[in-house]
Amino acid sequence: MEKASERSEPDDGVEALRQELTEEKKRNEELLTRLKYAQADLENLRKRMDKEVRDAGETVAKSLLTRMLVVQDELDLASKHSEDGERGGDTLKEGILMVRRNLVTALESAGVERIEAVGKPFDPTVHEAVEKVEGGAHGKDMVVEEVRPGFLFRGALLRPSMVKVELASKTAKEEKEVE
Repeated sequence: MEKASERSEPDDGVEALRQELTEEKKRNEELLTRLKYAQADLENLRKRMDKEVRDAGETVAKSLLTRMLVVQDELDLASKHSEDGERGGDTLKEGILMVRRNLVTALESAGVERIEAVGKPFDPTVHEAVEKVEGGAHGKDMVVEEVRPGFLFRGALLRPSMVKVELASKTAKEEKEVE
């Protein structure tokens, strides 16, 4: 009978080792899963930080570009007034126009694009109406004059165009629909 009891003890030890191995495998799988989640969280954090850095850079760029647009407006006004000056104003005008061209080139290379307004239908998303005049054409309200140019920055509105709008005349049927 001793031999039977000796056989059961090693079998019990092997079974205990198998169970311990199974538990360790399970624990390793759990740790591996947690590691994968931690890696995914880290990657998401990196992406979010990259986006926040880009957004912060664009905010700073927009602020700077908005101030530069004021300089461009003043250069436009100065060049317009220099046309009325005397002969000595020619060199002044050339200098102002050269600075203006350089500024326009710098703005364009930074992603600033001028909004075309005159002769286009009025669009309240990119135009700010400062004056309305009665028109004779049927159809859409049209921009007839640009008071101050508007600009887009990489496709997003930086500053709307200030415009004068010619209101489209309405037919009797269209006026009834409005009422």
